[in-house]
Amino acid sequence: MKRVSASVLCLIGILMPLEAKADILDLGTVKCKEFLAADKDEIGFTIAWLDGYYRDEDTAAIIDFDKLKEEAAKLGAYCGAHPGISIGAAAEEVLGK
Repeated sequence: MKRVSASVLCLIGILMPLEAKADILDLGTVKCKEFLAADKDEIGFTIAWLDGYYRDEDTAAIIDFDKLKEEAAKLGAYCGAHPGISIGAAAEEVLGK
């Protein structure tokens, strides 16, 4: 739980300087096609969030940028082949256990 809290605080610190927007990403309704057309930063934040979400609780609190790039590539390829499914379903298929 501490790792999740630290991750959330880090993301808040990164996001605070950015222009305030009311964007919300509902992983259950946003389709892969829409996700792939999103802003690069939004995609990056989402991939980082998904990495934390699918990580084991006992995993060390390490950000592996190479792994994030690999996960992003896998998710991008899957979404490209399945543009009509939700990003949540795609993430579960690619990153889920």
